[in-house]
Amino acid sequence: MAEMAAFDSDDRLSAFQKSGVYRFDDANAYFIDPVRVLNQSYTRFRVSPAVYYSRFFPSSDFSTENPLNSPNNSRKRKRREKEKKKPRDLNSREQLAERRHQEVTPALLKAHEALLAASKLLETLRNLRDDGEKNNSESISRECELDLVELGSVWQAPFYEIVLNSHDEVTEVGNAGVESDYQRVVPVFDNLVANEGADEIESELLDHKYILPKKSCFYMSDLRQIHNLIPVESDRGFNLIMIDPPWENSSAHQKQKYQTMPNRHFLSLPVKQITHTCGALVALWVTNREKLRKFVEIELFPKWGVEYAATFYWLKFMIGESRWSLD
Repeated sequence: MAEMAAFDSDDRLSAFQKSGVYRFDDANAYFIDPVRVLNQSYTRFRVSPAVYYSRFFPSSDFSTENPLNSPNNSRKRKRREKEKKKPRDLNSREQLAERRHQEVTPALLKAHEALLAASKLLETLRNLRDDGEKNNSESISRECELDLVELGSVWQAPFYEIVLNSHDEVTEVGNAGVESDYQRVVPVFDNLVANEGADEIESELLDHKYILPKKSCFYMSDLRQIHNLIPVESDRGFNLIMIDPPWENSSAHQKQKYQTMPNRHFLSLPVKQITHTCGALVALWVTNREKLRKFVEIELFPKWGVEYAATFYWLKFMIGESRWSLD
């Protein structure tokens, strides 16, 4: 049995190295390496792990000790226990939130334990930042990035243009390969920028270089222009729609990291109109606020014509400790 388990672990690790997705069967959980996932979309270029991951993860960071028992979490737990000594009746919304928390906690703990038990995966993660750096393909580096949100909000935004540099290889008589380069210059905001070719292309915006994956497109704008995404024919709509709204959030507001919007504004998103005629899978990011969850279930989904299917939990861990306590 142990030998079979070892083979199964090797198979899953091999699949992870190709796809970037590692499945924990017993815990109904997944570990995802975004770099490996992204690199499946490129042939001439590769996303550099050294650039994508901002810090090294030395061996000492991957301890099999439960991070919930770390000194930092211990102090947090004592603080919470001290606060709990002051008895207070929970209101109905708080009671429901507590019930949800108690229901999901065992599953999250099991997922975390499965990660700690996957020794071969952890060994791979120790070298995650340097993985693939010896590959001969060109590397996608992260320079000082443009603030595209700020750039799109200034009065000059309609005049900004992106240069698309296509690189084609044309096969002629006698199988002699002839390379062809050409440029397209198009508005970068409020405009559908597309790469319909079978290879990725390089682009330039204000002296910054970007890579467009094959068969891809993007539309940079704000909610005032979202109706431009509604297709003329419904069979040209989207079958996967991912939405990460800037929900009202006191933490984000205080830190001023981004502007938030009242929840009611998202009721007007034309989700029905941009959906493919055969239907679509809608993935919506939400926080764990009970008020927000109720708004999504009772008002937002019915307005969009969306039926609830499943909930995925993002278990966040910083180096050496959990982002949030699970107990």
